[in-house]
Amino acid sequence: MELIVALGLIVFKVALLIAILLLLPLPLTWLERKIAGHMQQRMGPMRVGWHGLLQPVADGIKLLTKEDHIPADADRFLFKLAPILALAPPFVVFVAIPFGESVSVLGNEITLYVSDMNVALLFVFAVIGIEVYGVIFGGWAANSKYSLLGSLRTCAQMISYEIPMGFAVIGVVILAQSMSLLDIVRAQADVWNIVYQPVGFFVFFVAGLAEAQRIPFDLAEAEGDLGAGFHTEYSGIRFAFFMVSEYVIMVLVSVLTVILFFGGWNGVLIPLPPLLWFLLKVAFFVYLFMWFRFTFPRYRYDQLMAIGWKVLLPLSLANIIITGIAFS
Repeated sequence: MELIVALGLIVFKVALLIAILLLLPLPLTWLERKIAGHMQQRMGPMRVGWHGLLQPVADGIKLLTKEDHIPADADRFLFKLAPILALAPPFVVFVAIPFGESVSVLGNEITLYVSDMNVALLFVFAVIGIEVYGVIFGGWAANSKYSLLGSLRTCAQMISYEIPMGFAVIGVVILAQSMSLLDIVRAQADVWNIVYQPVGFFVFFVAGLAEAQRIPFDLAEAEGDLGAGFHTEYSGIRFAFFMVSEYVIMVLVSVLTVILFFGGWNGVLIPLPPLLWFLLKVAFFVYLFMWFRFTFPRYRYDQLMAIGWKVLLPLSLANIIITGIAFS
């Protein structure tokens, strides 16, 4: 009986997690448009619903009912597979993400995570790396020059930034002596890692912007010169998969930034519930992503590669050496 209850609880957590992640783009697209509007001295969405609150619903209906077009000379199998490959890895990663320790419900302790892996950090980087295949296959299978150029840019960009991003967290692992995300948060009960790892945070966050393919690192799409980049030929629900994937990755990078460098659900000064502390921190970094989008211009491709290999990689290696000497 206990095994059935435990399995049922796991299934419930996974279903709830999937539902939340699938619905996240609805409020986030509205919020991003509003932030863009106010930064550009305009109102943003106002027509559909009060202050445009129903605009994401209207967009969702449009994407669901729009014609699903596949180019005549496309590789049909890979063309259909690519959006799934882009969407699935960010969802799978959240299985290893903790949102808190536990809460008491009707006298029962329920953990705020699906799985506590002792190599959770390694699992996150291994799984999220698969996401690039969706972008590459989508660009190549469409048999379009713009799509192909977008996917090739993505391949080089993600390889260039995954390396310093992985190196940036080694200092955190040295401090916590563990790859478990729960242990990493517990190790920050007194002092957050941002105090000891400001360089690691800088490298991780900038590389996270590039991994999420957000401005100023959105060379994979680059509407100005590639139409829409790797998903130029996509429409309807398949395009929606790529859009949902982008927002989920943005939230994932924000969550990992909070867990690794900003104490997770550990609060300071104001006695708020741990889960609320965690959500407020994540919301701040999501806002930061949106703020950057409407503030910075897109880098040239040579500048993008130079930042990854000539700036972030040396900084991450120096951070490992200094952390190893200081805390050995």
